[in-house]
Amino acid sequence: MISNTSSTRSSTKRARVVVFFDHTAQLSGGEIVLLHMATHLDRALWTPVVVLGSDGALRDALERANIETHVLAMDESVVQTRKDAIGGGSLLKLRAAWQMLKYSRRLAKFLKRRRADVLHCNSLKADVVGSIAAKMAHVPLLWHIHDRIEADYLPSRVVQVLRFLCRRLPNGVVANSEATLQTLHLPPSKKARVIFPGVPLDEIDDADKHRVLDVADNTTRNAAPRLGMVGRISRWKGQHVFLEAASQVREYFPTAQFVIVGAPLFGEEAYEREVRDLCSRLGLDSCVTWTGFCDDVGAHVRGWDLQVHASTVAEPFGLVIVEGMALGKAIVATNGGGVPEIVRHGETGLLIPMNDSVAMSDAILCLLRDPKRAREMGGLGHERVREVFTATEMARHLEIFYDEVVTMRR
Repeated sequence: MISNTSSTRSSTKRARVVVFFDHTAQLSGGEIVLLHMATHLDRALWTPVVVLGSDGALRDALERANIETHVLAMDESVVQTRKDAIGGGSLLKLRAAWQMLKYSRRLAKFLKRRRADVLHCNSLKADVVGSIAAKMAHVPLLWHIHDRIEADYLPSRVVQVLRFLCRRLPNGVVANSEATLQTLHLPPSKKARVIFPGVPLDEIDDADKHRVLDVADNTTRNAAPRLGMVGRISRWKGQHVFLEAASQVREYFPTAQFVIVGAPLFGEEAYEREVRDLCSRLGLDSCVTWTGFCDDVGAHVRGWDLQVHASTVAEPFGLVIVEGMALGKAIVATNGGGVPEIVRHGETGLLIPMNDSVAMSDAILCLLRDPKRAREMGGLGHERVREVFTATEMARHLEIFYDEVVTMRR
C-alpha cells in the first residue's frame, strides 16, 4: 500500500477539479475503469467531473454515483469509428479536421467554465480530441492508455501516429500495465506511470461473504462443472477458442456447462453470428449459455468452478480477470500483455499460449480434476486482488500523479 502524501494539503483550499473525458458512454473495460476512478477519488482533494462524447450506460452509472456528468455530443461518425482507424482512416484526415476543431473548441470552453485543473483523457479518440482542447484552455493534459500501442493490436500507421503524439502532447501518461507502457516507447524524460485498474472494496467484501458458500457448493457438484468467460464478443477476445476448448473438455466431463458473458460492441455483430454458428457445429448448443450484456456479472461468475480468459492478442490489462479473482475463482488465461502482471502462474491460475484451444482445454481439465487446487488458487487470487488491485489504491496513485502533473506545469 502507498501513503497518500497529497492528503497533507490544507483542508481550507478548494478541491481541485479533474475533468475526465471519454468519447463513448458504452460500458467497455476502459469506461468501467473511468467509473471506478471518478467514484473513488478523495472529494476533499479532487472534484471529478465527467464529459462524454455520447450518451449511454456509463452516464447512467455515473449519475447514480452522484458524479457530475455532461454529455457534449460528438459527431456520430467519430464516436462509431473503430480505434484502429485513428490516424489512418478517419480522425486525422482533413475531412474530419474541421469537426474535430469545432468539438475541441466546445470542450475548451467547458474546461474554462468549469475551472478544470487537469484534463484526464480516457480513450484513444479522447486523447486526440482532448489534446487540442487542453491546449486552447491552458489546462494540464493527462492521457490514460488502456490499449497496447503495438502493431499486433493496431495498424502500424496508427501505432506510429499515437507514439509520436504521446511523446509530445500530454503532460503526463498513465498506462494500465507495464506491458502497455512499454509499447509507447516513451523517452525517460516523459512523465509516465503504471497504475493498475482496481475493483471497489465493497465488491471484494461482498465476494468474501460468498466464497464460503461457493466452496461448499463446488465440492458437491464436481460431476457437473461450470465455467465461463467474460468480455465483449469480439474476435480478438477469443470466444471461438473457448468453444473449441469446451468441445474437448466435454469429452472428459460430458456434463460440463459453459457460459459466455458479454455482447458485441462497435459493429462486431458478424463475429457473434460466426461463433454462435461454431457453437452449433461443435454440438455445444445444449451446454453453452449466452447471457448477452449483463449488469451483474458476479451473479454468473460466483457459480463457476473457474474462469477462462481467451484473448488471441496480448491483452493490455484484463479487468475481467481481476474481477474473477476477486470472486475467488482460479483463472485459466492466455499469457500475453498485462495478464502475467495479474495472474501468477501456478499460484493464482494457469497461463497458456494464445490461440491454442488444446492448451486451454488441458489447463481447464487440470483444474477440474483437482478441485482442491483450484479452490486454493481462487483463495490466493482473492487475496492478491485485495492487496494490489483495488479501486481505492488506484485512486490514491492517481491523486499523487495529478499533483505531480499540476506542479510540473507551474
